[in-house]
Amino acid sequence: MAEYLASIFGTEKDKVNCSFYFKIGACRHGDRCSRLHNKPTFSQTILIQNIYQNPQNTAQSADGSHYTIVAAKSADGSHVPQMSDVEMQTHFDDFFEEIFVELELKYGEIEEMNVCDNLGDHLVGNVYIKFRREEDAEKAVNLLNDRWFNGQPIRAELSPVTDFREACCRQYEMGECTRGGFCNFMHLKPISRALRKDLYGRKKGGGGVGGGKTRSRSRSRGRGDRNRRSRSRSGDRDNRGSNRRRDRSSERSGRF
Repeated sequence: MAEYLASIFGTEKDKVNCSFYFKIGACRHGDRCSRLHNKPTFSQTILIQNIYQNPQNTAQSADGSHYTIVAAKSADGSHVPQMSDVEMQTHFDDFFEEIFVELELKYGEIEEMNVCDNLGDHLVGNVYIKFRREEDAEKAVNLLNDRWFNGQPIRAELSPVTDFREACCRQYEMGECTRGGFCNFMHLKPISRALRKDLYGRKKGGGGVGGGKTRSRSRSRGRGDRNRRSRSRSGDRDNRGSNRRRDRSSERSGRF
């Protein structure tokens, strides 16, 4: 019996634990869910809730018949003009780079970072960051919850997500998702190739799901040689990140 219960844990066959929360770290039912949301006490991955604000959210109806443009508003309540595709990508890249550089410099090496482009309340603007070390993830959560970004308090927590391939909507990746932005699986917003190369190019095996990269899921404990290489690389990244932030600080709308 114990083996059976362990084999179905977090799956749709599990009638006790919520499979959606286990896979994507969020559930559309929230606290009203009839199944348990087992929040991890340790994890490499953290979730920062609703931090990315897409200036022009685009949603497709469930039957795929039409799209709805949701115009964003600025701090003074005025509507933000619609952006071109190039402007939208630049806006997103700036946001992604600012979060990535800030968190990696202050808390530790990041293996993977992904941003949800969904519209459902439980997923909209969610940012998932997978650190190389569980200790860095725990430190980040503890300190980020005392910080603000873009005039809003940051809400961070440890996430059960370890494999983003299981959390992503496969139909969306093939351009066939009929639920649009309200899909209950992650629709990850991709960063530009140039930014991917800049952030991940120096790391072995860069490139992967969304804005992140694919790497072994095994833990880092006991890998002294890997830690030494990481410290060597982090010095170069620190200098690059600091210079990049200074050069582009005047362009940033978001602020920690």
